[in-house]
Parts: sequence; structure tokens; C-alpha cells
Amino acid sequence: MNKKKIHSKIIILGSGPAGYTAGIYSARANLNPMIITGNIPGGQLMQTNMIENWPGDYNTLKGLDFIQRLKKHALKFNTRIINDHINSVNFDSRPFNLFSNNNHYTADAVIISTGALSRRLNINSESLFFGKGISTCAICDGFFYKNKTISVVGGGNTALEESLYLSNIVKKIHLIHRKEYFTAEKILIKKIMKKIYKKKIIFHKCFKVIKFLGNTKLSSIRIKSNLNKKIKNINVSGVFIAIGNDPNTKIFKNIINMKNGYIVIQKHSKKYLSQTNIPGVFAAGDVVYNSYRQAITAASSGCIAALDAEKYLESL
Repeated sequence: MNKKKIHSKIIILGSGPAGYTAGIYSARANLNPMIITGNIPGGQLMQTNMIENWPGDYNTLKGLDFIQRLKKHALKFNTRIINDHINSVNFDSRPFNLFSNNNHYTADAVIISTGALSRRLNINSESLFFGKGISTCAICDGFFYKNKTISVVGGGNTALEESLYLSNIVKKIHLIHRKEYFTAEKILIKKIMKKIYKKKIIFHKCFKVIKFLGNTKLSSIRIKSNLNKKIKNINVSGVFIAIGNDPNTKIFKNIINMKNGYIVIQKHSKKYLSQTNIPGVFAAGDVVYNSYRQAITAASSGCIAALDAEKYLESL
């Protein structure tokens, strides 16, 4: 089947805060950008129930409403938005080539803002309560559980960092880990052990979550021992799943320089901070920054990528 060929001066992959911000800035620079949304238009924020930390918006925003506002802002400046998903790319020649099932796209510059997905436990009841008591971001949602009892699932750096952050907000934390020992850095373990000693954190080692329980909102979790099969129910107002993230970068493997799946950019470059190892290909948002995972940091990096791409195109 002959694929339809579509060219744009600049193509932006992804439709989260990074992608839409890159679209807004590129359009205002008269670059006539095209945003290709990907399989999950809006990204992780579409599953976020409340956003309270977007500067200037002191009223609570729903993730869906927030993404729609970004989309409308991009459309205001005539950004072309296409609901499609790129399966493969060829960055060896100019213009760059990007392929979906039905279309062949070409571009003089590309901004990759395909985001990342938080890992899930993949148990049946998990999807029922996601956004209704289950979260994957303590900084985003921790405030909603002030002085309440919650649970954190995991035993690596992410889980311990989130637990330490939440311990200053919530009443008590039940830390669930499937192994006997933490796999995090020693300095984090030392801090966590102090919290466990003070009984701010209750550590359930060699346990895994087997079910989430509640009516319209999460009210408890059921955990099972990996050692003796003992089952316990724990009453909690919320659960933070902290078992890592997977950046959406598989199609760029062996094409773009990456570390642990995250795209490496030229952060120390005097010219293009957001450029990858391939001139003309830039990256922004959660595909680059594993540590932050905030809408505002994604948006700011989308802005930087758009400004870098503009300078690059001017230099051609």
C-alpha cells in the first residue's frame, strides 16, 4: 500500500504539555508546526483527576480540561494536529522520515515529546481506582492526603523518595515491598529506616498488593506475603505506586543516544540545549527528565526545544 506523503517544516511527536507548548512556540515563530498526537493524546495527564500546582490557575483543574486548554491554545496559532501514531523513523537522510500505518511524514526538524508511562501493578482492581485513590506521583497528588494514612508500593529509589516526601504530609505510610531488602541507594535507606524506627512508616517486607478495595473511592488494600501466603487488609485513603517509569522511546533505539531508555540531550551545548545526537532532532519532557515528571517542567522543556528548533531551521 502506498502511504500518503505529508511534509511539515517541523514535526512534534506527542501531545502532552511538552508537545503542545512546543507547538505553540513553533507556530508563533511562523514555522507551521505539525503535532502528531500518538496513541494516547494528552498523555498521563488525561488520567489526572486534579491539578492544583499549575502557576496562575489557583482553581483546581482536571487533567482532561487542562489538556483541552493546551490543545485550543495550539490551534489558536494554526498548529496542525493529527491523530496518528508513528511506528518507525529514519533520521539518516534529510528531510527526516517518519512512518505510521497509513502515512509517510517528512520534516526538516523533529521534536520528540512522546512522554513516559508509569509502571502499574497490572492487577484487575487497579484501573477501577486509578485517579480515585491510586496515583503514581507523590508531588502531584500528595497534598490531597494531608494527615491521612496512605500506602506506597515499591522498594527502589522512586518508592523511597516518594515515601520521604509524603512523610512530611501524611499521618502514616504503609510501605509495601515484594522483597526482603530495599534496592535503593544507601543514603535513602538510612533515611527511611529512621522513619520506620519512629513508626511514621510501617514496612511490610516480602508482601505484594493483590487487590484494591472500595466503593467510589479507594478505602483499603489487600496484601499477600510471598513467604507464608499470609493475607492482610490495610485501611488507606490512597496508594502511590512507585515502581518506576518507562519512557516511550522504543522506536528510537539504536538511532538516538539514550540512557536507561531516556533520551540524552546536549545539556552543555552552547547552541542547542535540547538537541539529541542527531542535528535537527530535539527532545523535551518526560522522555528526557526522569526525575521531575511535572506538567510545568515538561512545558518549559517543550518551549526550549521549540526555540532551539527555530534557531536550527534558521541556520539551514
